[in-house]
Amino acid sequence: MSATSATEVPQRGFFGHPKGLSTLFFTELWERFSYYGMKAILAYYLYYSVSEGGLGVDKSAALSLVAIYGSSVYMAGVGGGWLADRVFGSQRAVLYGGVLIMLGHIALALPIGLTGVYLGLILIVLGTGLLKPNVSNIVGGLYEEHDQRRDAGFSIFYMGVNLGGFIAPLICGFLGQEVNWHLGFGAAAVGMALGLVQYQFGRKNLGEASDRPANPLPDEHRGRIIGRIAGIAAAVVVVLVLLIVLGVLSGEGVVNLLSVVSVVLPIIYFTVMMRSDKTTPVERTRLVAYIPLFVAAVIFWMLFEQTSTVIAAFADTSVRNSIFGVEFPPSFFQSINPVMIIVLAPVFALLWTKLGTRQPATPRKFSGGLLFVGLSFLVAMAASQSGGPDDKVSPLWLVLVFFVMTCGELLLSPVGLSVTTKLAPRAFAAQTMGLFFLASAAGQGIGAQVVKLYSDDSAVLYFGVLGAIAIGLGVLLLALSSRIRTLMRGVD
Repeated sequence: MSATSATEVPQRGFFGHPKGLSTLFFTELWERFSYYGMKAILAYYLYYSVSEGGLGVDKSAALSLVAIYGSSVYMAGVGGGWLADRVFGSQRAVLYGGVLIMLGHIALALPIGLTGVYLGLILIVLGTGLLKPNVSNIVGGLYEEHDQRRDAGFSIFYMGVNLGGFIAPLICGFLGQEVNWHLGFGAAAVGMALGLVQYQFGRKNLGEASDRPANPLPDEHRGRIIGRIAGIAAAVVVVLVLLIVLGVLSGEGVVNLLSVVSVVLPIIYFTVMMRSDKTTPVERTRLVAYIPLFVAAVIFWMLFEQTSTVIAAFADTSVRNSIFGVEFPPSFFQSINPVMIIVLAPVFALLWTKLGTRQPATPRKFSGGLLFVGLSFLVAMAASQSGGPDDKVSPLWLVLVFFVMTCGELLLSPVGLSVTTKLAPRAFAAQTMGLFFLASAAGQGIGAQVVKLYSDDSAVLYFGVLGAIAIGLGVLLLALSSRIRTLMRGVD
């Protein structure tokens, strides 16, 4: 984004930042409200019995569907970024994405069973793929290249993410589990609608920041290329629908297919970059160093993203949902992680500042992320051992699980974004950032298969084995950290 674009933006007006930051802050807050609000109750709606207002889907199938939905969102971001860069521009991509997300939640709010679920999830995946990567891009476009406020601006922006994630399960969870499931999904639709309204009213404050495609398709080829892409996409959808209708491909088959795609896609990315003539020998070595970090991120997100699947199911059946005699829906537990982020993020930022050059190197931080998320699963294992069929455990167990897990997130997630920009080949800078997000897609894609192994009876074994694997890989990464740092060729 050029400096000219940034200077078109009102530069003061939101805590000393460009006025457009306010527009994007509340857009992201309401979009995350809709996303996390729906996700907090989706698994419950799927596997609760029909007499409880749910759809009565087999629990393992329901958890697998929620996991593959999360994976699909991140895979869709690759296409959303391309469309913004070549066709729409980020500002219109955010608008179109928000509309699709709202329509998706409306479909879930309609009492039309699994049809509404599938239609709603497809629309939300497509919409989030357009909105999520591009709203962050616009934030960056609000600032001049060397504006010292940039990092602080992103910190304020991400506070909106966590505020939305905090209030969403409380509102959507209460309405969905205590009143009516479709009211919960409807509240998510209302949240996205509010985000769209304020985005449109505040869009004037964005100036020309990411208003036009950064690398537009040539006019003479634009219609032909877009037509081909639309045709291929439509053909894929038609073939999948026909295979499902004819019984050749089941719902489980679609989940399995997407799981495979989530793993194959980053492998293709790595292969293309490694073999490209545009990648220098030094950059190729750095890519080799990035591979174990990427694998660590995949394993981390495979476990972490089970907060809305296995951890949610465990909270529903095995954790006491009351404090001081006041009962609350199990979906309320989904608000703990955002609160932990808000509280702990400044602590970690202060810690790294105080340590300065003495802070752990990136591979060691990644190792710490794996160790903490593995430890959180061992805490869940201990919790599952302390209860019984008729004796639910204290909710403080889950608070501890989320606390340990969030420490791991703060060691790996922000560090991963930073090191990706440093290790990326110059010719593939933007695509490598997309590759980092594919780590979450691959983790959840693999998780869609792993969560099928969970049941209330197997909780101890499930949490114990996954926790031990994560800790073992964390120790291995720690042992390899010096070698990885050497391959990073001066990047720390």
